[in-house]
Amino acid sequence: MGAPFWKTKTLEAMTPAEWESLCDGCGKCCLSKLEDEDTGEIYWTSVGCRLFDAESCRCADYANRLARVPDCVGLTPQNVRTIRWLPRTCAYRLIAEGHDLYWWHRLVSGSAETVHEAGISIRGRVKASETDLAEPDDYFEYMLDDEP
Repeated sequence: MGAPFWKTKTLEAMTPAEWESLCDGCGKCCLSKLEDEDTGEIYWTSVGCRLFDAESCRCADYANRLARVPDCVGLTPQNVRTIRWLPRTCAYRLIAEGHDLYWWHRLVSGSAETVHEAGISIRGRVKASETDLAEPDDYFEYMLDDEP
């Protein structure tokens, strides 16, 4: 049996199905992030996107997310190399940087639950939805000390 596709293909060479399968289901990219205008530093919050299903750790309308959420970022082989807020554990980032997937990734473990069992996902850690917040300053209450 040959090596898995993520070890032999570049991100650009992956099929759409292979690309999508790289998502580990952690939900971290669906959290709101704040950027310091002066320093460019990124601050994580425990606020989920309006389409984020905190129980399943998935987008409730993935197919239409880019149209429904103006600031949703569709990941591509090109932009995963430049997005500074991608989680350190993100498979897209790992592969782009030449690293392997972690043991808990579903492509390695064979189970979509290991990301949750390993404590990597944000399941159970979302404290608010962006629809609950009226003002930009409301996000400060939900700022985290570090990447979740």
